[in-house]
Amino acid sequence: MTYRSIAMDGPSGAGKSTLARALAARLGFLYVDTGAIYRTVGLYTARQGGDCGRKEDVVSRLPELRLSLAYGEDGLQHMFLQGEDVTEAIRDNAVSRYASQVSAYPEVRAFLLEMQRELARTHNVIMDGRDIGTVVLPQADLKVFLTASVEERARRRWAELAARGQEVDLDTVREEIARRDYDDTHRAAAPLRKAADAVEVDTSHLNFQESLDALLALVKERLSL
Repeated sequence: MTYRSIAMDGPSGAGKSTLARALAARLGFLYVDTGAIYRTVGLYTARQGGDCGRKEDVVSRLPELRLSLAYGEDGLQHMFLQGEDVTEAIRDNAVSRYASQVSAYPEVRAFLLEMQRELARTHNVIMDGRDIGTVVLPQADLKVFLTASVEERARRRWAELAARGQEVDLDTVREEIARRDYDDTHRAAAPLRKAADAVEVDTSHLNFQESLDALLALVKERLSL
């Protein structure tokens, strides 16, 4: 059986996870949130007293890391760390910074690469992240680069955190988004960049439904689905 794959890359806060999840549900594909995997590595390092900004603190703990994915009846991806479901814990705002730090280390990316590719070999997948179309799934059937302005991404992130009861300042969130953009685009290992054959979709002035409709139209045009 031949499986189809859709790679969705883009900066933090562009709506990749929400849109990829909704698109996967409409298409009957498996949704793979690679950012959640890196968040889990960062969470583990921090819980063990390590500094995610120090490569040795992260890499030295990989052999003891027990990380797995599971999918509920709703199709949502759950992350398990040492047997604990940390799906909610990894969404803390501090963990976003950890994810950006640990994902910069080639050893971490190599450690997780085969896990991600195996999912694409055995399922129809929509996988989102920073380097899916350029590194993880360079032969993906469709590559999308989803983006939005820093201002809009900060506003969305602030609203998301507020809805979870986390009190954060909008200016602080904007600064964190901008810093993560810099980190992600300037790291040595698989930096964030648009694949040469990716289609850019800017959602700055689109609401959720308009963004989803744009992606569905793109999939229909390119994959005849």
